[in-house]
Amino acid sequence: MAYLDSNQLQIFFQLFLAALLGGAIGFERKYVGRPAGMRTYALVCVGATLFTILSTQAFAKFTAQPNNFDPSRIASNVVVGIGFIGAGLIVLRMGRIEGLTTAAGLWLTAAIGMAVGVKFYLVSIFAALLAFFVISIFGWFEDVLISPREEKTQNEE
Repeated sequence: MAYLDSNQLQIFFQLFLAALLGGAIGFERKYVGRPAGMRTYALVCVGATLFTILSTQAFAKFTAQPNNFDPSRIASNVVVGIGFIGAGLIVLRMGRIEGLTTAAGLWLTAAIGMAVGVKFYLVSIFAALLAFFVISIFGWFEDVLISPREEKTQNEE
């Protein structure tokens, strides 16, 4: 494998880490029966990582020529693309908005992938752990502490 150098091994590691982090966040979503699960989150994270790597490394030759290429444009368009995916997940059912947490989770997962793409490994791992904590633990608090109060209020009306 003469074509495999240390830079490519680094990229393989980045993509693998992105798949693990995205999949970990998606696990909770799938566990609670949401439409986007481990595969979706992992793919979004890997995709964001790859786009970030491409914007910072693959197009480096263009940066030698002023005003020819702005690598931040790719990163900004990753955010726009994830916005479209997230918008497709948000629906109104029987007077309730559903899918906001899943859409926000995908949006954050893309940011985590971008952090992996620029080699912010500890930041990306911490953000993934924090996302998992927020989605699962805060979700539990909402179900246990807030939902019973909402049901009680609705029954009194």
